[in-house]
Amino acid sequence: MHLLFVTSLVPDGKPTTGYEIANAAIIDGLVRAGIHVTVLGFIWPGSSPSDPDNTIVLGEVDVRNDTASLTQKLRWLGKALVTGLTVSSVKLRIISQDKLRAAIGSSGNFDAYVLNGVTLSGAFEGCFADKPQIFIAHNVEHHSAWENAQAATSLVQKILFRRESRLLAGLEGRLCRRASFVFTLAEQDIKALGLADTGRAAELPLVTGADTGKMAHRKIEHDLGLIGTWTWQPNRIGLEWFLREIAPHLDKDIGITVAGSIPADLKAAWPNVNFAGRVPDAVEFVRSCALIPLVSRAGTGVQLKTIETFEMGLPSVATSLSVRGIASIPENCAVADDPQAFAKAIGAMVARVRAGEDLTCSGEAFRAAQLARFDSQLRLGLDALGASLGRVGP
Repeated sequence: MHLLFVTSLVPDGKPTTGYEIANAAIIDGLVRAGIHVTVLGFIWPGSSPSDPDNTIVLGEVDVRNDTASLTQKLRWLGKALVTGLTVSSVKLRIISQDKLRAAIGSSGNFDAYVLNGVTLSGAFEGCFADKPQIFIAHNVEHHSAWENAQAATSLVQKILFRRESRLLAGLEGRLCRRASFVFTLAEQDIKALGLADTGRAAELPLVTGADTGKMAHRKIEHDLGLIGTWTWQPNRIGLEWFLREIAPHLDKDIGITVAGSIPADLKAAWPNVNFAGRVPDAVEFVRSCALIPLVSRAGTGVQLKTIETFEMGLPSVATSLSVRGIASIPENCAVADDPQAFAKAIGAMVARVRAGEDLTCSGEAFRAAQLARFDSQLRLGLDALGASLGRVGP
């Protein structure tokens, strides 16, 4: 079977965001299943596809809000209002539909589309109706947009996020109805998308490919380490909750280090926190931390940072949302949603590490279980697609 994997960003071998890590895991799984995969999408400026022989690049694009100028943001917004598209999709309207169709035609005789997320699918919705589809819902995007609206402090932001939520609800509904099969990254999202008991949906337990070989004999340089793209609103909501609700209950000698892209106003609001910015090696950073707080409070889908932490065998304290979709939670992870209970769990674990106890554990069993379930779940969707195509096997 030959599938055209339609994604906003093609893999470049240097995945940094949860979306890119998930994409790599899904493509690897399809290849493991014996599928011929051709990837079609845009690429980060200055990057090259990791598998050029099986990739069709539509052009270079930078969709990040935090690096975009005010003029660019207003241009995106204006174009979204004129076209009736979401802002996230309109960012990819840098080529014509004719050019996209020509690119699709250059992929040869493929059997079906894998529509990876809503962004590119929504930007050119009419271009993928000629063949059967699998839809991969990384999140329940309309729900996340609504949460962003609820958390926004600006009236304008609230209005814009509510608009995104309304448009995304319609788009996700259409994509789910058209698809031969739908994959989510968390089981709870199947119900949220209205697909429970349909037999047309399954969740994919992911792995991140984290290097687990470096965890032994690690040198602790930070008490608490958080790393992520904090300019993304659901991540920011969790970080702000941690700093506002958890940090005041921690012992004063417990240090907090936050790595990754940080909004300037967060730095100003919490001057006592060590904001490290982008670090040269994410694995080296987390292995130098006594404990990883997993602080998701908004969003849907699975938390890739949680999976990475569990694969590495690192000790953690997590919110219940951070471990959604995880079938087996390691013994060195404490789960708490109450701020004082969360802070108490942190204090107890940090004290044990400072006393010389090694709280790391092997993540190999967790990774093996995730991979085995991924492959079996993926087979469900491929078999359903094969049935719609009138064939058996890959």
